[in-house]
Amino acid sequence: MTKVFDVVLVGGGIMSATLGSLLRRLEPDWSIALFERGHRIAPESTDPWNNAGTGHSALCELNYTPEAADGSVAVSSAVKVNEEFQLSREYWSALVEDGTIPDPRAFLVPVPHIAFVWGAANVAYLKARHDALKDHPLFPGSEFTDDPRVIHQWAPLVMPGRSKDEPVAATRFLNGTDINFGALTTILVDSFAGPKTDVRINHPVQSIRRRKDGLWAVSVRNRIGGTPATVLAKFVFVGAGGHALNLLQRAGIPEIRGFAGFPVSGQFYRCDIPEVVARHNAKVYGKAAVGAPPMSVPHLDTRVVDGQSSLLFGPYAGFTPKFLKAGSWWDLPRSIRPGNLIPMLAVAATNFGLVKYLATEIFAGRAKRLNALREYFPDANPADWYGYSAGQRVQVIAKDDTKGGVLKFGTEVVAHKDGSIAGLLGASPGASTSVAAMLDVLARCFPAHQGAWAPKLAKLVPSYGKSLSTDAAAARTSLKRTAAVLGIR
Repeated sequence: MTKVFDVVLVGGGIMSATLGSLLRRLEPDWSIALFERGHRIAPESTDPWNNAGTGHSALCELNYTPEAADGSVAVSSAVKVNEEFQLSREYWSALVEDGTIPDPRAFLVPVPHIAFVWGAANVAYLKARHDALKDHPLFPGSEFTDDPRVIHQWAPLVMPGRSKDEPVAATRFLNGTDINFGALTTILVDSFAGPKTDVRINHPVQSIRRRKDGLWAVSVRNRIGGTPATVLAKFVFVGAGGHALNLLQRAGIPEIRGFAGFPVSGQFYRCDIPEVVARHNAKVYGKAAVGAPPMSVPHLDTRVVDGQSSLLFGPYAGFTPKFLKAGSWWDLPRSIRPGNLIPMLAVAATNFGLVKYLATEIFAGRAKRLNALREYFPDANPADWYGYSAGQRVQVIAKDDTKGGVLKFGTEVVAHKDGSIAGLLGASPGASTSVAAMLDVLARCFPAHQGAWAPKLAKLVPSYGKSLSTDAAAARTSLKRTAAVLGIR
């Protein structure tokens, strides 16, 4: 007899882990199955070396605060991302307080977040950005300087070797973080393990099909010598990273029509030399190149993984048609449908800057990439740095009635109208706002349960349903509490 699960989670990354841990607390008696195609939990974009681990809160990521033609800076996207990240901090704090996470340092360490620019126009922009955010309740402690000596104190690697006549500026938030989302994901999966949970690695999901009785038939294959099998699910969540698009298309839900994806592979340089690493304790973000997608904002980062510190610089964009690092060369061709071909062509025609940027990046050699590193670390020794391929990111393209197709810079929850299946598309801010994204999934897919779940959710995520962006007192309370629990400055 085919086993029926209340919930099937496709993919073993931070999104599925977050949703599973929430559901186990909300409905302890529900049966949950998780299928991960890789050989371990969190092998793709959630792996700590496949992302920058910034804890995206828009403290230093300049792509969330675009500059208008009149020189003003729009901060609405930054506020939204920061508010969503705060929900993650609240949920993680609740898990620390109930003992689920014994020590938050297992996945999170404080690291200052710095935005650094050069050139008169960029200095003026950064000052305007600082002025627009410094009094906002979600952005306390913002510091601005255009003094090279102060910047040298904040980030010692970025100033030596730079022209003394070049205008420079930086902002700093001491309450930034470096997050190992891979370690966090393992903790979350362990938190909902038990007799009502079935976690399978090396089990790729091959198809998802709706049966006449309303259940979803999820076909999986054991890669270690096993035979294909099918399980049934009342609810399916597809948190399979770039592969989510293909699986939702195979499921045949109408809501996925018109969506397309364009894969961008991330390349980074890494330094493990202790003497160099010890001189830099910050995540330093700059401005993206013209046409570059948000995931390509250059940054020189402190990374702490399993207690060891390294430096990371990138990303450099590359291209393969794969939607996952361990995906298929046919992922992109197989994702093309009559309903999304026009959006893809429209985006290609209207985003020449992006196409040019990707083409330039793909053919860039080591010398050019080292020059990009030296824009942030002028005295970098090439011998200290080595390159590696990080995770695949699939840029979401959506149908648009006016333009034909548009790029979606963010994460996108796609859910069937009856709430029986949902998935997540997109790349950034991704993991940092996983709690907000999964709360959205719960609200859209389980509306009848919201009343009963409300008291539990209020304890797990006290600010859920409130507006921290407009309630200064609530924002201060949330920031203070979570900083104390998680050990953030």
